[in-house]
Amino acid sequence: MQLWHEFLRLFTDLDKALAEIVRDYGAWTYAVLFAIVFAETGLVVTPFLPGDSLLFAAGAVCAIGDLNVWFLGALLFVAAVLGDTVNYHIGKYIGPPAFSGRFRWLKKEHLERTQHFFDKYGGKAIVLARFVPIVRTFAPFVAGVGTMHYGRFITYNVVGGFLWVFLFVGAGYLFGNLPIIKQNFSKVILLIIIVSVLPIAWEWWAARRESRAKRAAKDATS
Repeated sequence: MQLWHEFLRLFTDLDKALAEIVRDYGAWTYAVLFAIVFAETGLVVTPFLPGDSLLFAAGAVCAIGDLNVWFLGALLFVAAVLGDTVNYHIGKYIGPPAFSGRFRWLKKEHLERTQHFFDKYGGKAIVLARFVPIVRTFAPFVAGVGTMHYGRFITYNVVGGFLWVFLFVGAGYLFGNLPIIKQNFSKVILLIIIVSVLPIAWEWWAARRESRAKRAAKDATS
């Protein structure tokens, strides 16, 4: 019960909650972080889990010596790659019916948004999606549904997982304990979330503008 309470605080008081988990559970913190990163990338039903902000906060915790940054980085890299791999195979197993809308636990709008992301960026979407919440969770699933060749997928998966984990953990390790960051940690986390969500907002706005333009052109010719 206490662990569940601490888990919920990862969304509301991330830096303090993570420090308390390290204090109370010691080495088991590695397992907790592994599970969260794996679930966020590997299960299409958990796109709400913290990703970028959690990695940054974990790096900051490593900087004060409570966790080993190299071991944690390697562990979370494995979790990220393994999560995307599982998600890819789930998508491949379910196939195109995933877009039919009959699976309640699959939000059709998230799938369509991710498909648009793929249409725009191709295979590179697997790498770029690592830095976009929600799309990060659905990208490997959609890649599996679209039957992207696994050899191609795993290459992008490994590159994207490496960049995502080591950039955010590294940034937290280097900057997370600067006085100005520590004093405004919640604001920094909020900024990370906002910056991460900007690509989604931009894609939504661009798609909406394109849809309006097509509708206007259709009305003009009718």
